Amino acid sequence: MTTSETLWTGNLPKIGIRPAIDGRMGGVRESLEDQTRQLAEAVAKLLSEQLRYPNGEPVACVLAETAIGGRAEAELVDQQFRRENVGVSLTVTPCWCYGSETMDMDPHRPKAIWGFNGTERPGAVYLAAALAGHTQKGLPAFGIYGRDVQDAGDTSIPEDVAEKLLRFSRAGLAVALMRGKSYLSIGGTSMGIAGSVVDATFFEDYLDMRVEAIDMTEVTRRITQEIYDTDEYGQARAWVKENCPEGEDPNGEASRRERAQLDQEWDTSVKMTLIARDLMVGNSRLQSQYAEEALGHNAIAAGFQGQRQWTDTFPNGDVMEALLNTSFDWNGRRSPYIMATENDALNAVTMLFSHLLTGTAQIFADLRTFWSADAVQRVTGHQLSGAAAGGLLHLINSGPAALDGTGQQSCDGQPAIKPWWEVTDNEAQACLEATTWHPSITEYFPGG
Repeated sequence: MTTSETLWTGNLPKIGIRPAIDGRMGGVRESLEDQTRQLAEAVAKLLSEQLRYPNGEPVACVLAETAIGGRAEAELVDQQFRRENVGVSLTVTPCWCYGSETMDMDPHRPKAIWGFNGTERPGAVYLAAALAGHTQKGLPAFGIYGRDVQDAGDTSIPEDVAEKLLRFSRAGLAVALMRGKSYLSIGGTSMGIAGSVVDATFFEDYLDMRVEAIDMTEVTRRITQEIYDTDEYGQARAWVKENCPEGEDPNGEASRRERAQLDQEWDTSVKMTLIARDLMVGNSRLQSQYAEEALGHNAIAAGFQGQRQWTDTFPNGDVMEALLNTSFDWNGRRSPYIMATENDALNAVTMLFSHLLTGTAQIFADLRTFWSADAVQRVTGHQLSGAAAGGLLHLINSGPAALDGTGQQSCDGQPAIKPWWEVTDNEAQACLEATTWHPSITEYFPGG
């Protein structure tokens, strides 16, 4: 097992391509078979080449074994899609088809229809009729239509249509990937923050997810009883010592903690990181001694309450949250783990949406202050210019800020946060070197 494989293995949901066709035999259907099939194949090729799962693998498409001219063939394709774990369906047609007979009726699959824009062939008429049918039946579907008319036999995908196909597919896959997964609530409500009052009904009814809840004492138990991979802990602790430089201590002499305590806080923080990951997705290396703990909670996102019941005694979650949300660690580059500060479940959902849509690590921070240009000038004597001319947002407060947000990754010569599979080893190292880790202010976080 590697950490990048734990959650995103097995039979991941696929995109099903449904070529719909005019069912009239005796010349009409036969004349459309090749074009309809070629359009469907072109869509499958586009999506497989342009989209990836969170584990970095190309998205798998399932092409219907038959064109769909009526209800019987629609059912055959539906059976095929169930066998092959299709989580998103995309209907493609260059022509008129029988709307309600050819529809995908599965209420759990996100659906879209591409109706070919061609004067000779009324794919757009089918699109309008099928979308109306979906609306009448309460089955949402997205319509995709090209701006410019194509020749009757054209099997290419216009640029604007390709972008719509990709956008829908990213969103549809995000829905399919969330289905059946969990949000892991580690602890309860933090300091009265409404976002950390975890609403199980929201997750169940809106996201088709579940909420798993445990107490923070489970983290204490696993630290005390060494319920983590001790070999990996040694590797992780050495990596942190080498790659996570400790910054200036903000405490005055009276509240500054001894070196031995700071070292202990580092030790605990690294163990918290390992344990939180194992709680989310399991760890097969625990199987021999801790079979139950090895399973994890099937969590696609999690939150850690921390304040104050934990942080008054133990180190806060900054190291754990930052490293889990980052797209690399001591095991190398891997898919980020979405972990929210203060168990802010709505924060976690926002990050989860963005991660599933882009494949990138996420940064989240409370907005402490807006510094206008005049305010900066008054306090510092410096006149802001360039991109900062209108002022600055100061994101100094709590949040699980991934190291990917340090501006050390680039795309086309510009700073970027890239999908983890595009991050180079040099960029990962640069992100580490651009980050310092400071002792907590003792009055706020006496636990470290």
